[in-house]
Amino acid sequence: MNSSLNQRNAGNTALLAVLFAGVLISALDIAIVGPALPAIQNDFEVSGRALSWVFSAYILTGLISAPLMAKLSDRYGRRNVYLFDIALFGLGSLVVSISASFEMLLIGRVLQAFGAGGILPVASAVIGDTFPEERRGPALGLIGAVFGVAFLLGPLLGGVLLQWSWRWLFLINIPIVLVVFWQASRLLPSTPLSVRLPFDLLGVGFLSVSLLSLALGISWVNVNALLVSLLSPKIVSMLLIAITGFCFLWSIEKRAIDPVLPPNLLAKRELKLLAIIAMGTGLAEAGMVFLPALAVAAFDVEEATASFMLVPLVTAMIFGAPLAGWLLARWGAKKVIQVGLLMVIGGLFVFGVPVINSTTFYLGGILVGVGLSGILGAPLRYIVIRETPRGQAGAGQGLLTIFLSVGRILGAATVGGFIAFQQGGVEGYQEAYLLVAVMITPVAIFSALLKPDKIIRQSRSSSSI
Repeated sequence: MNSSLNQRNAGNTALLAVLFAGVLISALDIAIVGPALPAIQNDFEVSGRALSWVFSAYILTGLISAPLMAKLSDRYGRRNVYLFDIALFGLGSLVVSISASFEMLLIGRVLQAFGAGGILPVASAVIGDTFPEERRGPALGLIGAVFGVAFLLGPLLGGVLLQWSWRWLFLINIPIVLVVFWQASRLLPSTPLSVRLPFDLLGVGFLSVSLLSLALGISWVNVNALLVSLLSPKIVSMLLIAITGFCFLWSIEKRAIDPVLPPNLLAKRELKLLAIIAMGTGLAEAGMVFLPALAVAAFDVEEATASFMLVPLVTAMIFGAPLAGWLLARWGAKKVIQVGLLMVIGGLFVFGVPVINSTTFYLGGILVGVGLSGILGAPLRYIVIRETPRGQAGAGQGLLTIFLSVGRILGAATVGGFIAFQQGGVEGYQEAYLLVAVMITPVAIFSALLKPDKIIRQSRSSSSI
């Protein structure tokens, strides 16, 4: 019996390593692209506005891909969709690395993102299918630590590879993709395919158009002239398309035989609360993108030095995510989420203090890092696994990704707007972080409404992941 248990534990460890590697390469291509942007701009001689699409195309496509791929994994099996996502990410990386024009590069980024968008929700669904309940928390915690690792390694790896060419930042993905694909084909369980029902193509179309319109509309808002901006034709039209699209989507999904976003999921009280918490989490997460710029403004340091000042925050995320997974099995998701939110709010208030110095900067970073990793690392996805029927686990993970992404878009628009209003001064950053802290405070209050978990104690013989 012990031999069988050890084999199962070893198999789970190998499976988790494959999932970790897949999520890591998809996250790295968010963090690693920043150092490459000046070189890409010089090569293709494009404007700064056009250059921003190297990043935006990846984020927006991933937003659309996540719920679609998650749903397809419910329909066609986790392994099949995970392998497809990894392969598509690899193909996109190849296209970017050999691109002869800026347009070709953007096509490659879209292909990358379409594959990358599904990797995390499908990996989370695999954990829900494969791991026993008492071990899901630690497993999800390790997956959550990937983002801290990616944002630590990304700029460093990018700086090294740029010594040869920016194309190496994407070429390096190819051998990693081949190894992950090979191991995933061996280790991921072959889940049975669901009954072939009519595919919800109309729902996918309305979901894609609605999310894209919402993202573009929010990203164009100018906080300096908020009312004028909100009433501008292009923003009004985008927001109207988004609202109309979501209304039609809701009606379509209620009638669909196999909806891409099952309405019954949002009918659940726990998942409604989770949607609010996820948007608040995304809001705070987006604010962290601007921390290097705050360091430059506050301490008059070079951008490279400012990036290294994020090491305490990223380190806190790396160690905080598995810690949250461990605490999840002992405290339950509700308590971990509450503690995480309080730490995030505390860290944001620290960033907003009138007199900021290196001590308060590092303290705020550590608080936010541990808090965000605690929320994002395991508890949110654990609740989705707990509250969704087995046949809708993928769709549930995709729904969570949507709300996180909407929060990130709102956060980026809010913080970016305040910074622009203060013309990049320290006061703009401080006001923005204080506002985000105030906006997230009601989220912490709502988290008290989550139902407590039934704590499952692990036996000593099965404690290994």
